[in-house]
Formats: sequence, C-alpha cells, structure tokens
Amino acid sequence: MDIGRAFTYPFEDKDWLKKIAIGGVVTIVPIVNFIAVGYMFRTLRNLLEGQETPLPEWDDWGGDFMLGLIPALAGIVYQIPTWILSMISGLFGGGDSAIGALMGVLFGCLSAIYGIALAVILPAMYIRYARSGEFNTFFQFPEAIAFIRENLSEYIMAVLMIIVAFIAAGIVGGIACGIGAIFTTFIAMLVTAHLLAQVDRGPMPTPTDTGTF
Repeated sequence: MDIGRAFTYPFEDKDWLKKIAIGGVVTIVPIVNFIAVGYMFRTLRNLLEGQETPLPEWDDWGGDFMLGLIPALAGIVYQIPTWILSMISGLFGGGDSAIGALMGVLFGCLSAIYGIALAVILPAMYIRYARSGEFNTFFQFPEAIAFIRENLSEYIMAVLMIIVAFIAAGIVGGIACGIGAIFTTFIAMLVTAHLLAQVDRGPMPTPTDTGTF
C-alpha cells in the first residue's frame, strides 16, 4: 500500500487549491455537506476505475448530494440499535441496585462493541457503494465481510491510516485557530478515498510509472 501517495495525490491537480477550498466550505454547512460526501464517493469511484488525477470537477452538485445522502440515511438506520442499547443502559444504570448497575454497564459495553464493529465494516461498504451507488449495498453484510477477509492486511492498514488522516487533519487544522480544519478535514476525505481504492485495486502507479492497470 502506497500510503504517501494517498496523502499527496490531490495536490497534483492544477486546480487543487480551488477544488479543496470549495470542498472545505461545503463540508461545514449542515445538510449541504452531503455534497462533499458525495464528491468523496465520486472521487473514490474514479480511483477504482483507475483515474487518479485530476480530481473531479465541482459540476454535479445535485448528483453529489444524492450520492452523499444515501450513506447518511444508512447511518441513521445503523444508529437505531445504538439508541436502543443506550436507552436500556440508561434505564438500568439509573437504578440503585447492583444488578441494575451491572445491566447498565453490560448494555453500555454492547453499544460500544456494536459501534466498533460498525466502524470496522463500513469502509468495505463504502467501496462497494462507490461502485454500485445503491442503498442496499450498506446492508449486504456477508459480501462486505468476505471482501475484508480477502484483503485483510491492506484493509486493516487502510482503516488505521484513515484514522491517522483525520487525527492529523484536526491537529493541523487547529493550528490556525480551527479555521484550517475546514480544509484539512476535506483533504482527509480525499485521502480516505485513495486508501480505500488501494484496498480494492492495489497501489496506483504514479505519473512517472510506465505500467498499466
């Protein structure tokens, strides 16, 4: 996996400054930020098809909005078990008995485990969704798990690097009193797209490589 490439490829687009600036601004606006999410998936789709640069143009706001809305809707469905477990944990945890406290901790742990499992499997679903654009992709768990097993080492590395990318985005963005995070967060999204594409396709050749896909 070419980790360095994932962090540098956006800046090879001659219009990278404009595209990242637009993405950064769009990202911070509630609801409108679905467009930025859709743009990330469009970038991922291009990468899966072997088109690393240039970055997509900001010329399909409606399409990007719908492309970003579907994962958000799936996320709401995913959160239902978390809400239920958290409510149960709160009900039991509010009691004075030892059993009630124990049950509260138990359901709280179940909620945490569910959240971790979801965080692990979602990137695989993102890759599949970028290809299909279909809502039901987010509920095809056997296929997603099979994909993870087939690409386990690269997948783990990609997930870890995605976490690193967003942590770095927060740190670097915070240097400018938090304003910079507007843009570094969007860059982290583009890095995420590249890392996920590498899991599916393998490292991508740089412009100086002579190999073919």
